[in-house]
Amino acid sequence: MIIFLNGSINSGKTTVAKILASKLSNVAIVEIDALRKMIEWMPIDQAVPINLENAVSVIKNFSNRGLSVIVPYPLSQKNYDYLIRELGDFGSDIYTFTLAPKIEKAVTNRGTRELNKEEKERINHHYNIGIHNPSFGEIIDNSDQSPEETTNYILAKIIKLEDK
Repeated sequence: MIIFLNGSINSGKTTVAKILASKLSNVAIVEIDALRKMIEWMPIDQAVPINLENAVSVIKNFSNRGLSVIVPYPLSQKNYDYLIRELGDFGSDIYTFTLAPKIEKAVTNRGTRELNKEEKERINHHYNIGIHNPSFGEIIDNSDQSPEETTNYILAKIIKLEDK
């Protein structure tokens, strides 16, 4: 199983990914941002395609070894389409959830994270380009949910989808 957790910066993706991983067995969390750090000197528009290509390889590697994979990352339509094209025939069930708190919540410090000016600008950019409201997957307004509640909702949806 592959679970994409889409959403802007500070929407709760990483926190929910960690909680999901604790409730499922044999899980790897693939942080595409960690791949980005390997080439952070490179302009982002050049780095993203490389990061996504590397992520596909890592996801396939873990999946081939029987692990479920959780991928917390802000996905544009173009990047989502690429990932689905590369992974769609791979044989794993793919679930996509977008965490979409109201922007007023997203631009505030949540948990222990202290947002800097650049992060707040990036959040606004993500909302302006629609990362929080994609045409794919299920959108979850987690403005008034705890990360645990959001996780439980996702787990219930996956169980329901797998039963079909």
